[in-house]
Amino acid sequence: MNITIHSRKSVIKLLRTNFPANTVVISFYDPPEPDEKPRKIPFSDWTDQKVFQIPLDDISFDATAEHKVNYGSYFPEADALAGFILEAAREGRDIICQCEDGRSLSAGCAAAIHEYLFGDGVFVFADYRYAPNQMVFHKVYNALWMAERN
Repeated sequence: MNITIHSRKSVIKLLRTNFPANTVVISFYDPPEPDEKPRKIPFSDWTDQKVFQIPLDDISFDATAEHKVNYGSYFPEADALAGFILEAAREGRDIICQCEDGRSLSAGCAAAIHEYLFGDGVFVFADYRYAPNQMVFHKVYNALWMAERN
């Protein structure tokens, strides 16, 4: 099972050229402002692979009050995402984690999956190309841990 990290630009290029078979996508996108359209990537235009799309602000724990959220209310989709990830793992699928720049939300998610499944998520934190969102890491890792125990 391969878990890769992509930006919006790189995943669109992949979709337009040679999207890998047996792959699911976890796609984070910026929540739209009240008068904006969501910036979701239209994956169904290019592939019939399973996609889990999540509107999520890239914030740190220190910024939760400013964004009027707390750890408990941030990223409520984490439990459903854990089910999606575990199903993909049972099916032997590869996982693409994608966000706008391919550095923070997707890296935090990929690190959590790696840590949970293989115990090696620290390598994402150690890679200078990424700045994994720690709240995403913790929410996904905890949701995976809880899903397997329920």
